[in-house]
Amino acid sequence: MMALPAVDLREGKCVQLVGGDYDRERVRIDDPLSQARAFRDMGFSWLHVVDLDAATGRGENLGWIERLIRESGLRVQVGGGVRTLERAAHLFDVGAERVIVGTRAIEDTAFREAVVNAFPGKVLIAADVREREVVTRGWAARTGLRITDLAKELDPLPIGGILVTAVHLEGALGGADAELCRELAQVTRVPIFASGGVTTLDDLARIRDAGGAGAVIGMALYTGTLDGHAVAREYGQ
Repeated sequence: MMALPAVDLREGKCVQLVGGDYDRERVRIDDPLSQARAFRDMGFSWLHVVDLDAATGRGENLGWIERLIRESGLRVQVGGGVRTLERAAHLFDVGAERVIVGTRAIEDTAFREAVVNAFPGKVLIAADVREREVVTRGWAARTGLRITDLAKELDPLPIGGILVTAVHLEGALGGADAELCRELAQVTRVPIFASGGVTTLDDLARIRDAGGAGAVIGMALYTGTLDGHAVAREYGQ
C-alpha cells in the first residue's frame, strides 16, 4: 500500500478543511510548492493534488498544478473540477501520472466510460461519501447512491482505482474508516484508495489490512499528529 500526502489548493494556497466544510479551514500555507517539496524530502514519492476552487466552481489553480507536477520532484495525481476529456488530456500532457474525476463521472455514465477508455488504467474515480452515501459537487449534493453499488458499477471499467473520501471524517483527526475499504474490496477488483480521517500509523495498517491500495493523508501530516518521515519509510513507495 502507498501513502500519498495531500496538497489541496484554494485561492492559490495550500489548505486543509475540516469535514469538507469550506467555512472550516484549519490550515493555510502560502507556497504549495514548498510544501510539496517538504513531503518529497520526508521520503514520499507521490503527491495527491486537488483543486478545491475548480471542484466547486469558484475558479481554478491550474498554474499551481502545473508547477507542482513539473517542480515538486514527485509523481502527481490530480483532481478537482475535471469535467471534460480536454481537461483530463491537458493534465496528462503536462505530466500528471493519474487524473481523478469525480462529480461528472458519478452523474454522467457516458462521460465516465469515455474518459476511462481514453486513458485506460490512469483515471481514478472519486467517490465522496457521507455515511455510505455518495455526495457530489464539492460535497454539497446528495445522490442517494450507495458507495458499494457504485463500486459494482465501476468494476468492469478499465479504471486505475476508486478514491473514496469519508467526508464526515475529513480533517477531524478522529481515525479512518477502514471498514469502508473492506466493504468495497469485497465487491470490486478495482484498487481502493482511502481518504479522510487518517490519523495514526495504526489507521494506515488497518486500511492496508482491509485491502486498501493507497491512503491519502492530509491534516495529520500538517499538524504533526503523524510523523511524515515514519509514514514515508513504511508506505512512501
